[in-house]
Amino acid sequence: MTEEEENLINEDLEVELVLEALLKKSDFDYRNYSRSHIKRRLNHRLAIEGYSKYSELIPQIIYNKTLLGKLLSDLSINVTEMFRDPSFFKELKKRVFPYIETYPFVRIWHAGCSSGQEVYSMAILLKEYGLYEKSQLYATDFNNDILEAAKNAIYPVDYIKKYTANYQQAGGENSFSDYYLAGYDSASITPTLKKNILFSFHNLVTDGIFGEMHIIMCRNVLIYFDKELQAKVLKLFAESLVPGGFLCLGSKESIRYSGVENMFDVVSTDEKIFRKRVL
Repeated sequence: MTEEEENLINEDLEVELVLEALLKKSDFDYRNYSRSHIKRRLNHRLAIEGYSKYSELIPQIIYNKTLLGKLLSDLSINVTEMFRDPSFFKELKKRVFPYIETYPFVRIWHAGCSSGQEVYSMAILLKEYGLYEKSQLYATDFNNDILEAAKNAIYPVDYIKKYTANYQQAGGENSFSDYYLAGYDSASITPTLKKNILFSFHNLVTDGIFGEMHIIMCRNVLIYFDKELQAKVLKLFAESLVPGGFLCLGSKESIRYSGVENMFDVVSTDEKIFRKRVL
């Protein structure tokens, strides 16, 4: 064994021990997350704290609550924006909404909702399509601080230009300014968009079915999981959807080789929209 190979083995062992310590101290289980994601975020924390080895984090996880909180925040997945990937939302309106408008009531689950931008994007689409009043949106995440930010729905005003452009490219029918109240350095989503949204804690790694849903949105979350955890979560989604319900994933995500691919038909290959088969 070369010195480089031995160092890699030791490094992987240190990462495993860090994740075990996090699980025991916080009940958050990152053991089935993508190792590249985990190492990238741990390296970020090492650089800030001035450490050189992953194992140096272990005593801090055990005894330093402040650093533990920072590390958990580092590992959270909070990359989002309103109408991210506008072509997806155009496809959603074209291929999914004509089906769900036939239902007397619509339940939509945003799993891993982060700070809420995608949830409010959906609310805007539903409102413009005339579906909002008969819809209930459930937005979940395992990070309570992020959930609180999502509930407050206050975003830096510097982001609004990008959000407006995304909204227009997604086929928005009104002025985007109709949906937020601008302040000096921030913008808040209008209260009318919040009334049918319920934010709650849910951990995709450890928690169970969240059903029965007509649409499940979980975009750009599964890419951070390993294959085993991806399969587990996709099974959870399949069981949480009503027959004929829609599963929406991120552009780099797939249901292939997950064990549930035979339960779904492809609605949009490019936008990763699938429909649960009616048996």
